[in-house]
Amino acid sequence: MAEIKYKRILLKLSGEAFKGATGYGIDIPTVRSIAHEIKHICLMGVEVAIVVGGGNIWRGATAAKEGIDRVSADYAGMLATIINALTLQDALEREGIVTRTQSALAVQQVAEPYIRRRAIRHLEKGRVVIFAGGTGNPYMTTDTAAALRAIEIEADVLLMAKNKVDGVYTADPKKHPEATLFQHLTHMEAINKRLQVMDATALSLCLDNKLPIIVFDLQSSESLVSAISGQPIGTLISSES
Repeated sequence: MAEIKYKRILLKLSGEAFKGATGYGIDIPTVRSIAHEIKHICLMGVEVAIVVGGGNIWRGATAAKEGIDRVSADYAGMLATIINALTLQDALEREGIVTRTQSALAVQQVAEPYIRRRAIRHLEKGRVVIFAGGTGNPYMTTDTAAALRAIEIEADVLLMAKNKVDGVYTADPKKHPEATLFQHLTHMEAINKRLQVMDATALSLCLDNKLPIIVFDLQSSESLVSAISGQPIGTLISSES
């Protein structure tokens, strides 16, 4: 069994991770595969919190460009994250992992309200906690929610799981085959180079609180195990140069 470097993690799952090979929505086999990988690290003793995106169902910024009120569009996106959270919760519980979903929006019929101390208590008891609803505020991305929640629960690392992207490149590798992978960056370098790792607000939060970030491909074999054990994978963004 691999040695654990990070005891408590915040895993950010984009909405794209839920759609698998489909173009839209939720691919159940893909979600179950993700749940199985999460189960593996839970059994190793890692405390796991998760922030989910909703881009597989709805993107507020895109809808706003089509003329929908931005605030309304963003709230609709928060509801999409709740759908993804409940789907992942079901998949994890089918794997035998006790899971709690906490939402920044009040949806008491299906999820607990977000309460920091309760979330930490769940983690200490070995439960997976899924944070839905982003920050509960419009104009804020789920990347910002991930950085904020990671800091609040005192996570050791923020894991940015990407869909078929194995780290941070000098340019978009799909458009520029000559682009090279960064193995390590500082937070300030990521901000100054405008590498679109996450939005600037999220990166600034991580910089101010010296929270390391690992950007990696979730679909790689045992990628989560490699990440939590400190093995070289993807791109590490930290305070150290």
